[in-house]
Amino acid sequence: MQLLITGAAGFIGAALCQRLLERGECVHGLDNLNDYYDVQLKKDRLGRLQDFAGFRFDRIDVASRPDIEELFETGQFDVVFHLAAQAGVRHSIDNPHQYVDSNLTGFVNVMEGCRNHDVQHLIYASSSSVYGLNTAEPFREDQAADHPVSLYGATKKANEVMAHAYSHLYQLPVTGLRFFTVYGPWGRPDMAFFKFTELILSGRKIPVYNRGNMARDFTYIDDAIDGILAAFDNPARPDANFDPSRPSSASSSAPYRIWNLGSGNRIPLMNYIHAIEEALGIKADCDFLPMQSGDVVSTSADLTLATEWLGQEPKTDIQNGIKRFVKWYRDYYRV
Repeated sequence: MQLLITGAAGFIGAALCQRLLERGECVHGLDNLNDYYDVQLKKDRLGRLQDFAGFRFDRIDVASRPDIEELFETGQFDVVFHLAAQAGVRHSIDNPHQYVDSNLTGFVNVMEGCRNHDVQHLIYASSSSVYGLNTAEPFREDQAADHPVSLYGATKKANEVMAHAYSHLYQLPVTGLRFFTVYGPWGRPDMAFFKFTELILSGRKIPVYNRGNMARDFTYIDDAIDGILAAFDNPARPDANFDPSRPSSASSSAPYRIWNLGSGNRIPLMNYIHAIEEALGIKADCDFLPMQSGDVVSTSADLTLATEWLGQEPKTDIQNGIKRFVKWYRDYYRV
């Protein structure tokens, strides 16, 4: 199989490339290597892939229509994993056009490539951010997710709706994966687990929003990759039980599916901080602050549907996951 992975230098994208290459697949990665966070970290992730004979990489921005059209003309891809996106909830408040270019224009460019070149399956990254104002936890894929509280979340919901239109019109099998706070080695420096570790090691205060009264479904990177591979091995197909008079958000009469990828555990933020403290052997100095705009108090994934279809069974608890991240962090930054 010929596989395309967009966002190949990203946290999840690079980990997915490695797992697929280890399975013997041929992987074509692309990334624009933007400077939203440390470009060297992205290059180092890619460096771990260069020894695989089946890996090829191009520096391309998904928002560039001519480049994406040329890529699909020559690539002959069987399956596309579309993970490229402008990430970050709070960054979207101040930089909305970056999200429109990457997450909307880029998404259409990739879908057009898929439908014009007989791609067998498009798997794309959505986010738990789509649940927004919804407080009916744990979140199920068939619940309404129509009230995002950030532009980032809105673009991810838009991706799901756009994907359904293409699936319906062109019978393109599409699978959307709602990731819940993925963490682990080689992670993103803008995420809390990374920033907390950096600040604690440097003796600075860590910002704890909503005065610590928050909770998240934290998903270890290996478990997230297991879920993506399960979706790859179980392509989307029409739901024979889909009822258009009572439509589910998770499936369709078209070959369209949405799955949660989480741990199934709701972890209070302070428990998460304590796990980092334990792994570092250093007590955190917490600066308790009000809630931030665009954020939500709690997230947790109902994995019932994903388990039934994908057999998703997360294996890594927060203590072991954080220990592995901290070990990587100390090794990588030599601290």
